[in-house]
Amino acid sequence: MSVPTPESPSFEHVDFEALDSFRFPDGGGYPQSYREFVRSCGWARTFGLWLIYPPVQSGFADGRARAANLTEHFHTVFRDGEEEEFDWMIEPDGSWDLAERLEVFGWSENGDLLLWDVASRNADEEFPVWESRGMNTLHLLGPSLDEALLKLRERSEAQVIEPLRPARL
Repeated sequence: MSVPTPESPSFEHVDFEALDSFRFPDGGGYPQSYREFVRSCGWARTFGLWLIYPPVQSGFADGRARAANLTEHFHTVFRDGEEEEFDWMIEPDGSWDLAERLEVFGWSENGDLLLWDVASRNADEEFPVWESRGMNTLHLLGPSLDEALLKLRERSEAQVIEPLRPARL
């Protein structure tokens, strides 16, 4: 993994069984870069801003269920944008078809999203990673979470991954 790992990661609520057994519609599991991140960093604030949602045990917040809610909201916003012909929303790198395939797996504390194109697994079994700034744009960050994290780190003042305490529902 190409980012610094915390000394004492927060794993208390991470569901490692789900991390290994979950399957996307294409039959593949979570990308290796995501599994490595979750196993190394757990639940954390990345570079002072980003929350990457791990699968969590029942009764805990901020897991893949939160990501699913954000995905639903993202799709609603982008469908409305398409209906209104707000083509600037898919710039600079996206398309309306792409927006429909994207799924949220991370969120920044300023409202930006990290998304996977779950219909475009590459030869390395990774999903391309996209960023939507303010749910108004689509930027390709890279072919994997590792590559995306390098770009996010380059533009961040904070260079650490800070473990967070899990919250119960």
